[in-house]
Amino acid sequence: MNVRQWSRDLGLGIRFAFSGGREGWVRMVLTAVGVGLGVTLLLLTTALPNVLAARDQRGSARQDLTYGAAVPPKGDNTVLVGMSATEWHDKDVRGRLLQPEGPRAPLPPGVDRFPAKGEMVVSPALKELLASDGGKLLRERLPDRIVDTIDEPGLVGSQELAYYAGADDLVASENSSRVVRLTAFGEPHPTTTEQPDPVLILLTLVVFVVLLTPVAVFIAAAVRFGGERRDRRLAALRLVGSDSRMTRRIAAGEALAGALLGLAVGTVFFLIGRQVAGSVEVMGESFFPSYVDPSPALALLVAVAVPAAAVLVTLLAMRGVVVEPLGVVRTAKQARRRLWWRLLLPLAGLGMLYPMIGNGRGHGDFNQYLVIGGVLLLLVGVTALLPWLVEAVVARLGSGAVSWQLAVRRLQLSSGTAARMVNGIAVAVAGAIALQMLFAGVESQYTRSTGRDPQRASMEIDLSDRSQVAVAAREFARTEGVKASVAISSGGFGDRRRDPATSAGITVGDCTALRELAHLPSCRDGDVFLVPGTDDDAAQQALQRPGRHGFIDPTYEGGERGREVAWTVPAGLRKVTARRDALQSSVSGLLLTPSALPARAAPTLYHQVYVRLDPSVPDANEHVRNTAAHVDRLANAWSLSPTLTSVKFTSLRTGLFIGAVCVLALIGASLLVSQLEQLRERRKLLSSLVAFGTRRRTLGLSVLWQTALPIALGLLLASTVGLALGAVLLKMAATPVTVDWASVLSLAGAGAAVVLAVTLLSLPPLIRLMRPEGLRTE
Repeated sequence: MNVRQWSRDLGLGIRFAFSGGREGWVRMVLTAVGVGLGVTLLLLTTALPNVLAARDQRGSARQDLTYGAAVPPKGDNTVLVGMSATEWHDKDVRGRLLQPEGPRAPLPPGVDRFPAKGEMVVSPALKELLASDGGKLLRERLPDRIVDTIDEPGLVGSQELAYYAGADDLVASENSSRVVRLTAFGEPHPTTTEQPDPVLILLTLVVFVVLLTPVAVFIAAAVRFGGERRDRRLAALRLVGSDSRMTRRIAAGEALAGALLGLAVGTVFFLIGRQVAGSVEVMGESFFPSYVDPSPALALLVAVAVPAAAVLVTLLAMRGVVVEPLGVVRTAKQARRRLWWRLLLPLAGLGMLYPMIGNGRGHGDFNQYLVIGGVLLLLVGVTALLPWLVEAVVARLGSGAVSWQLAVRRLQLSSGTAARMVNGIAVAVAGAIALQMLFAGVESQYTRSTGRDPQRASMEIDLSDRSQVAVAAREFARTEGVKASVAISSGGFGDRRRDPATSAGITVGDCTALRELAHLPSCRDGDVFLVPGTDDDAAQQALQRPGRHGFIDPTYEGGERGREVAWTVPAGLRKVTARRDALQSSVSGLLLTPSALPARAAPTLYHQVYVRLDPSVPDANEHVRNTAAHVDRLANAWSLSPTLTSVKFTSLRTGLFIGAVCVLALIGASLLVSQLEQLRERRKLLSSLVAFGTRRRTLGLSVLWQTALPIALGLLLASTVGLALGAVLLKMAATPVTVDWASVLSLAGAGAAVVLAVTLLSLPPLIRLMRPEGLRTE
């Protein structure tokens, strides 16, 4: 066999594909749409590295946090930046106050000029929100006049909420992280290489394999649309003299034509989706169309792999079909499918994963090739086992209603076609179950307790050092939706003015506030209490004794001098014990009522206000944030929760959700295309049954049974493989194996819901096909 013969036969198949009349074009369009949907998702996946890199680059370019670096001296090339970020209905609003100190002050990316006092430059999404009726409360918080919008280089996403407002009262200091002085925006230090987390790498690898495998399965199924009708056409070629090998190559040429057209359709879908990406937001994440730029090497790989896979799949499929001049030997009784080689795939996958069991994060990295290969073989094993399972079950099904018998007989004749339709959904569900088990199992490793009880305090507001904490406490107490509020200030007390050898914490608040921290026998203004720490050494105990001289806010190396305040621990100090449900964690040291603190020491402390909200008041937390912005535009206000989850873990889970949404959309669309192709091939059969008096309701139920049986078997197999894969992955992460059966059932139900929706959408075309006019032929 030479290349010229292959090229000629493939070219002949391509010509047949495009010259088959209306039937041929319909088949080509369906194949192209099916392949195109898969290509679209593959191209989106190849663009993901560039999306992440572009977002990181934009974030780094506007970086204005100095991370403890020394404050540069004031000059004509410096700008003061105040941190005024807030939240709106659990969505972050990035806010900055700008105060240029000279004509050469640097502008942040995306901003053409500095806003003056009372003006602000906002992102397009924030401008739209502030102009809407739903943003009325947020407009009260940001009352400045909008003079311009932030251009794309200054934003990380098209739907990001961000603003820059003008200011004239900012003051930078070594001890303040709320106001920084910059000579340029961007990362102040080179990025340091962080030790990778093996478990997070394992999660990332499995996420990619689980999301992409169903896509490959769907593409392989799409290139076989119209297989039965195509094989009957190939019989005519055998009649005019082509041999079996030439016939297979011509069939591969037809599939190649569909794949090439699918590449074109997928590229168009991708370009459309690229533009749509700029106007949507999923799980708080948004992108600009310019981000969605596929890697040239990966895009070229997709362009080569999809047509090559189409040819390979067709040649493998044709090995089981005997095309003779007088017909196609497909409807005769086929040899039973063998099970032994189908079991080799999942067993080989388990064998590749087995050496890494027990690694966790303490025994080095996971071998990425073994992880990808093992998970891939287990998922592909679903596609190999499902046809055998469907054939074995439907062969034993017997009598029933007419619709049941029609469905069973159809499945008995073409169980492979039925299995191909649900292979993708089965693979997706199996991977989703495994990932859900893995995420749920390791979540506790990336979640820590904050020690906060939201029932005691709903929100915490951290004020800057320019705020009057007593005034702020009264303002919050009068805020709509606030049931109670307490103000607490904290600082440090050392044995020396500079670089103290021993230090202890001090906490200042009125008696009501201190009772939220410790059990006080009695309290009045002027009292001082001591909460001994569990790990206090002799020097710390001596520092906190009555009559001991020291300094509040001592200066450490590199810090701003002159803020130290001399103070003596007063007599009458009483020991108390901390509350187990204290508003602050690890309460220890000296507790002071306001008059016991020197007046000069008040500006050196850090101030917090804790509020308890009335859950019956709508938007109570937004009213609190409005008060915080009114009292101090540099205040930070956030809701308290009992736990805190790692940002990287949360981001990975968000990425999985976004990818799962795309895969489910692909599953639904591809199943619908496949269902329509199946109905189109059986148009004459359906019309014949209707002409002989079969009720349309019976035929509709038969179609439903033909879908329900394979999907039920597919979900059963997917659940089994998913649970096995999830258990192995948990063992690899050195985590106890647990199964959340509610989640497993919900994932299986989601897969069944997609198939049910596709079936319902295919009923209108089915009704149109069930007409006697379908018997007409050309």
